[in-house]
Amino acid sequence: MSLIKAGVSITNISPKKGIELAGYPHFLRYNTGIHDDLYASCIYLDNGKTKIVLVCMDILFFSKVYVKEVRSRISSRINIPEKNIMISCSHTHSGPWASGRLDLEGLEKGLEPDKRYVEGLKDKLVKLIVDASRSTFEASVGIDMGICGSEKGIGGNRRDPGGEADQEVWTIGIKDMRGKLRAALLKYSLHPTVIHEDSSLVTADYPGYIRKCLSETEPGMVLLFAQGTSGDQSSRYFREGQSFPEAKRIGYAIGEAAKHVLDEMEYKKDISLTAVSKEVNIKLKEFPTEEEASARVEKTRKAVERLKKDEAGYIDIQNANLKNLGAECTLGFIRLIKKGISIELKEDELPVEVQVIGIGDSRIVALPGEIFVEFGLNIKAGSPCKKTFVITLANGCLPGYVCTKEAYREGGYEAEASMLTAESGNIIVETALSLLEDTKE
Repeated sequence: MSLIKAGVSITNISPKKGIELAGYPHFLRYNTGIHDDLYASCIYLDNGKTKIVLVCMDILFFSKVYVKEVRSRISSRINIPEKNIMISCSHTHSGPWASGRLDLEGLEKGLEPDKRYVEGLKDKLVKLIVDASRSTFEASVGIDMGICGSEKGIGGNRRDPGGEADQEVWTIGIKDMRGKLRAALLKYSLHPTVIHEDSSLVTADYPGYIRKCLSETEPGMVLLFAQGTSGDQSSRYFREGQSFPEAKRIGYAIGEAAKHVLDEMEYKKDISLTAVSKEVNIKLKEFPTEEEASARVEKTRKAVERLKKDEAGYIDIQNANLKNLGAECTLGFIRLIKKGISIELKEDELPVEVQVIGIGDSRIVALPGEIFVEFGLNIKAGSPCKKTFVITLANGCLPGYVCTKEAYREGGYEAEASMLTAESGNIIVETALSLLEDTKE
């Protein structure tokens, strides 16, 4: 093991006014201004033998095609293997598109991400990483976790409020030799959907308030927010509203948990670094007939109408709405494929990349797309490394959620809005566990 050098950098990636916001199907939104800026942040690590790059940005998705381009441009410039670079997204639903899309309205209308924004974003990411690599300092690194969850009204399982959840606040801290905290990476599993489709403002949602919370005691510290396995995790049953004050409450609660970890954990100067990556094939599911899908849409639509007529509560109506939306997605996919309309998330994002990054005795598993929490918990439970956590929306997207077999049997939005089979999650877990075995010390 060798003494570690680190570099950190941050850049503003907020879109110009008028660029479309991503995240809520059936709601085409063009931003009317910025509530809080979006950022991309980078941690660069080099122990003299191995280099690692971690990038996190406030955006919904970032296409695998774009990841490959950025990695290729960076690899030759700073002499780093492409597999040693992780690029992930916070999954805010109030930022611009930077990937293919699965929203039917956009696909039918041929809408695409703003090309100037995407090209500018790729250039910013390249500069971000180069800047971090050229401003290194001798560092110490700490990695540990705290807890923050439903007991504080933060979040949990959005399909079942008593279901599986991940309340772990995994935190990486980077200090310089003066003991100043220069950067932190925080992983938490919760959809950034406190701010909903009725807003047209650009915002990082609750992760933006984590940044503000930590900046109060660590001014100038660069924060990277990484999304965990949150495919079925949200604040739906636990939040006190859908407002910026509520996003602040949630962000500050998670931030306070991270503060405690950063203050109490051990920092080391001599650590090993490793990175491995493997691509694995997963199958796309077979759709029902158009007639069967149409009947499902009609059934779920009537269920929504009944609940509204009976003046049911918001949660019951919202859940029924989402089932209807999932059914409409299935029907829409069938009709789009029938018309020969290209779906980029289906064409460009497979096979799946599974990446494992080792920092000392800790392991980060980086996965693309939206993964149900059960798979993250299975990876953690089966890992030979005690300190293991999973980052998603990393190194690309997927054509839909990675759902459990139970979710496919029960139906609902996530399962019906996905093009993937029920076997996908287990294939990804098995690949991750194999790579973790390969990297254990």
